[in-house]
Amino acid sequence: MNVKNLMIEKMIKKRRTGWLLALGLALIGALAILAPVPLAFAPALQLTTLTGQTLTLSDWRGKPVIVTFWATDCAGCIKEIPPLRGLYQDYHARGLEMLAIAMYYDPPSHVVAMTGEQQLPYPVALDLTAASARAFGQVALTPTTFLIAPDGRIALQYTGLFDEQAIRAALDRFLKG
Repeated sequence: MNVKNLMIEKMIKKRRTGWLLALGLALIGALAILAPVPLAFAPALQLTTLTGQTLTLSDWRGKPVIVTFWATDCAGCIKEIPPLRGLYQDYHARGLEMLAIAMYYDPPSHVVAMTGEQQLPYPVALDLTAASARAFGQVALTPTTFLIAPDGRIALQYTGLFDEQAIRAALDRFLKG
C-alpha cells in the first residue's frame, strides 16, 4: 500500500470511531431521558383498581410495597408475572402489598383480559392519563418496578427485569420478626 492509501484508511477509521462514539453517546442520552427520575420517597397516589377499589399508597405506610408499571404487549412484563406472583404469595401474608399499574397507552380491554388470563392475585390499576407514571418520575419504559420500604422510601428501582433475589433480601429485612 502506498502512503496515500494508508492516510485515507486512517481517516476512515477515525471517522468511523467518531460516528460510533457519537451514536453511543446518543443512545446513552436517550436512555437517560426515558429512564424514570430517581425519587427518594414514593408519591402520594390514589388509584382505582380494575375491581373498583380505591387505593392510596399512603394507606400502605408501614408495609413494604411493590409497584410495577407494565403493558400487555411488553415481553419483559409478561416474563415478570410469575416472579411477581411468587413474591406476592410468599410475602403478602407477612405484610407485603403489591400494585400493578398498566401504562396509559395499554387498551383497558387488553389489561382486563391479561389480568384474568394470568390470574394476578394483586390489584391492577389503569393509568389512563399517565398521572401515576409522571408521579413516579416520568416512567416511560416497561417493566419498571419499585420496592417501597415501610417508611415510604424507594428502596429499589428497576427499569427492565428486576432482581428477584435483591427484592427478596430487602423484603426479608423489612419483614423481620
